[in-house]
Amino acid sequence: MELDEKDELAEPVKPAAKSEVWEWSKAILIAVVLVIVIRMFIFKPFIVDGPSMQPNFFTGERLIVSEWIYHLRKPHRGEVVVFHASKEKDYIKRVIALPGETISISDGTVYINGSPLDEPYIADAAKRYKEETNGNYSADFPEQTVPEGTVFVLGDNRVDSTDSRIIGPVNYGEIIGRADIVFWPLNKAQIVNHKN
Repeated sequence: MELDEKDELAEPVKPAAKSEVWEWSKAILIAVVLVIVIRMFIFKPFIVDGPSMQPNFFTGERLIVSEWIYHLRKPHRGEVVVFHASKEKDYIKRVIALPGETISISDGTVYINGSPLDEPYIADAAKRYKEETNGNYSADFPEQTVPEGTVFVLGDNRVDSTDSRIIGPVNYGEIIGRADIVFWPLNKAQIVNHKN
């Protein structure tokens, strides 16, 4: 019995179609596994809520937080971190003082081990706070030594921030990760500057 051209062409197409479906299925499965692994162990999204990090971060901005970095090293001064403040709430603040250092705040100036801390990330805001409060902005804080295994964090908006002045130093174990990228809104997308 002779096969016509249709039958000859139809026969090899079936295995090729199955092979293509299998390849697509594998690619999708690998992509899903990668997304889950990246989401669980490497990066985590975070939404800024509240004014405590203004003028550098605003309510509604979405960030990518690197979870892996603090498995490799300890936090550095100037880094913006996200941490568990309670079971229900995560905070975003800036690392100001490290374990064993003394910190104090006088007339709005932060002192680390007795020396004033240069804070270019809030220089303009600090002037504005003083103007808005008719020079009464001080946010004074008595000298304290940061315990081992913790960091002292402050919000960039020193007049409206629940930070280590109120909740105390933050344990390393409570730190989720470092805020590295603002990805939303798109017009504010940027890599976070952690330089002190």
